[in-house]
Amino acid sequence: MKKWLGGVLMGSFIVILILRYNVMFKNPFSNNTLRQRIFVNTTDPRLKWVQQPTVSPVVQSPEAVNQVVVADELVSGLFLDRNFSSEVQSSLFTWNEMKHIVNYSKGLPNALEAVREARIAWDNLMDIVAKKQQIEVNESSVDNKGKQCPYFLSKMDTKDFGDKGYKLRIPCGLIQGSAITIIGIPNGLSGSFRIDLTGESVPEEPNPPIVLHYNVRLQGDKVTEDPVIVQNTWTTAQDWGEEERCPSRNNKKVDDLKQCSEKVGKLDNRTRSKPYFPFKLGYLSVMTLRVGEEGFHMTVDGKQITSFAYREGLEPWLVNEVRIFGDMNLTSVLASGLPTSEDLEHIDDLDALRTVPLPLHRPLDLFIGVFSTANNFKRRMAVRRTWMQYPAVKSGTVAARFFVGLHKNQIVNEELWSEIKTYGDIQLMPFVDYYGLITWKTIAICIFGTEAVSAKYVMKTDDDAFVRVDEVLGTISKENVKHGLLYGLINYDAQPHRNADSKWYISPEEYPEKTYPPWAHGPGYVVSNDIAKVVYTKHKEGSLRMFKLEDVAMGIWIAEMKKEGFKVYYKDENRVYNEGCNDGFVVAHYQSPREMLCLWQKLQAEGVAKCCN
Repeated sequence: MKKWLGGVLMGSFIVILILRYNVMFKNPFSNNTLRQRIFVNTTDPRLKWVQQPTVSPVVQSPEAVNQVVVADELVSGLFLDRNFSSEVQSSLFTWNEMKHIVNYSKGLPNALEAVREARIAWDNLMDIVAKKQQIEVNESSVDNKGKQCPYFLSKMDTKDFGDKGYKLRIPCGLIQGSAITIIGIPNGLSGSFRIDLTGESVPEEPNPPIVLHYNVRLQGDKVTEDPVIVQNTWTTAQDWGEEERCPSRNNKKVDDLKQCSEKVGKLDNRTRSKPYFPFKLGYLSVMTLRVGEEGFHMTVDGKQITSFAYREGLEPWLVNEVRIFGDMNLTSVLASGLPTSEDLEHIDDLDALRTVPLPLHRPLDLFIGVFSTANNFKRRMAVRRTWMQYPAVKSGTVAARFFVGLHKNQIVNEELWSEIKTYGDIQLMPFVDYYGLITWKTIAICIFGTEAVSAKYVMKTDDDAFVRVDEVLGTISKENVKHGLLYGLINYDAQPHRNADSKWYISPEEYPEKTYPPWAHGPGYVVSNDIAKVVYTKHKEGSLRMFKLEDVAMGIWIAEMKKEGFKVYYKDENRVYNEGCNDGFVVAHYQSPREMLCLWQKLQAEGVAKCCN
């Protein structure tokens, strides 16, 4: 955390220097052309939850039958037969095995919404793929399209900033490490302004969701006469959420940073005349909004001021526009650290990064499924260049695949489709990638590890985790447990988070028990083939209990198997570090692409696992 915070402050300091220079002098950055997203209207109706019967079937009402028909129509649109190449077909193996997910989604937030949105995204993507196939003979029309997902965007010409506010398009969403920097002077009668990070609109909802509403009220509001910052979210379904205000006595933390800095609202040590507030009428402010692991963080003039935890269904990858309104004389707006894919013509080691196709039911010692979201291009490239280069992976005794859901943004889906065809190591999921649906990916990994290939062991990890494949293989071989194995960092006495402010909040309705059964932390755990097989079988039968915390869900499923007479062996591995890196690691979590490459270089040069921070 200290390393991350140090990076935040240093990054803010550098951006302040650069942007103050550009306020005074000519803008040295080239203009960036923002591509408009492809938008196709559709009239797919909204769906209601259709619960699977758990007792003897009963005669359904016409309304219930209609709901089932609508759900079937929705899902069937995702599974139409298409004339794909064998490489693309292999990337859709688990997709085609998950035709019934919409019926087995009780307890998972945004489940039906994610499938409905995936249907729209898939239809749009297939339209684009068909059009590109028609014009492939004219290669120049494809090659000259430019960079669709730029790393950096800037607007520094004041004539672009009108009195009615300003909007900056974010073509491919935000990821952890992205930053939006805004320089301006609060002016006018009130000096109040707001910054909204908005998502994609959907056909039935013309107003887009607001992933973050950041409202600065220099003259106070109905609650207080003092200056205040109000943070919130908005959706058509939920309306405005609960306000988070600063100054505040709330001690809540996000990424170990306080929701509201203690400085705000206290007497200024320099003047002792007024309480400190980061914004002042008529004075230049440099604001940097950063994307963290758990939420958004705002620094003003280099000082951390507020933090705001992501809310369910409103995640940074959804953001496609920054909107700035109110009494603010804008000088510049800059977006950096944006998700971007690599240009194929600039990749020298492309052949080494491509995955060798696997024949159906290929015997493996270990299959590794990697959670990844569509716009995390750089994380996937870092994995391909590091631990996916282990000899065991290259020789085919171990295989790894990324499990990636569709994105609501069509540009991102186009880039992802290109990546699928290029590398052959992605399993595409038939739903939009909300965090609350990662349990579906766990099921998909079990399906691939037992049905696409025949792996002795199946591992789940994340795209920001470094896996020492040789050590994992060595340990499970030494243990020689071929059945009923759960290997990883085991938690034996965890309790559900009952604090509604927690990212991992679980209501009593979702899980009434006081403690969880033993489970292994998500950055890296292994199950034997028989456990993965039971997970797939129960999913296919519709008897698998859904739970939104995927690593805990696996522990719950294994505990249920144990009750049914399944013999289970828990192997605790304290070298799995779920909150960073320690020397001698087997799995190191929360590693940036640069740190992943550094870890790999150290392993190659020194033969030992040493951290890079």
